Amino acid sequence: MNMGKLLLIVALLGAFGVVVGGVSCSRRGSGEDQLTICFGFQDLETEFWVAGHKAITETLRAKGIRVLERNANQDANRQLEQIRDAIAQEVNGIIIIPQDGESAVTIVGEANRAGIPIAVFNRPPSDRSNPALVIVADNEKIADEAVAYMAKVAREKGKGRKWKPLIVVGDLGDRNAVARRKGFFNVMERNPDLFETPIEVPSKWDPATTLANLEAALQANPDVDFLFTSSDFLYPQIKAVLEPLGKWKKIDEPGHVILGGLDGDSTAYTLMKEGYVDATGVQDLFFEANTIMEALLTAIEVGQKTPENWMEDPGFALTQENMAERADEMWGYRVLHDE
Repeated sequence: MNMGKLLLIVALLGAFGVVVGGVSCSRRGSGEDQLTICFGFQDLETEFWVAGHKAITETLRAKGIRVLERNANQDANRQLEQIRDAIAQEVNGIIIIPQDGESAVTIVGEANRAGIPIAVFNRPPSDRSNPALVIVADNEKIADEAVAYMAKVAREKGKGRKWKPLIVVGDLGDRNAVARRKGFFNVMERNPDLFETPIEVPSKWDPATTLANLEAALQANPDVDFLFTSSDFLYPQIKAVLEPLGKWKKIDEPGHVILGGLDGDSTAYTLMKEGYVDATGVQDLFFEANTIMEALLTAIEVGQKTPENWMEDPGFALTQENMAERADEMWGYRVLHDE
């Protein structure tokens, strides 16, 4: 994400008493009966996580709840130890953004054994062996809808020719990345007459890895003309590779690479408005944050120690066709306009 946007959002968080990467001592209300929630997150390296963090911490504090924050800085072992420490402090509940699906299973198990209800935000455990509250976008459906629109554009422009597609794949240790890849390939399989064999570029959700792998892929396949990124936050790296090759073109310009992604951040909105990106799959970040918080607080209120409920955000595809009507439903649009 744009560093200026990140610093601005972090500054806004600071105004609410948040200590990023440490423990918040902010309180609204006091007393022995004050609820304490541990919020453990793997980092705040993208606009999505920053906005989700802001929504959760501000809402909980507005309810008079003490929030203990733990930033694991993308270290799964560190996150596990942080949650164990929170359990030792006998917090009332836990919300986590885990480093990956496997570590989420382990952390949920720790909370289950301690009898502390736990909620997982947006990045689900790799299996359901341990009960938890989970909110996640329907990543396969959202990706399918975005790529289906891109395929429609390709068919209308292609005049019978085949397109050379490329997908920037996320970290496949994350169920979200697996589902987004599946949504992309669903469209490929439904349109065998439209596409050549897709090229897969691993990103590991890391900008430097994305840049290096995408450069190598485009050197070997300079005729790529259809590109889907599993996360919008990688658009700067995509632009950095396409632009020197003369392939960073607007929709109505010759040589335009049909582009799409998934998340719904402010960069994707801006690039769609400017005419570079054809579609993006949008997660409803604020719905997800509110839903998971209310589920956790309800579990605490009724005394559920190991509640289980996997909840889904249906999301939607924002396209050049529906942008005029639906842009304001995009969380990235709201972040941009709040600034």
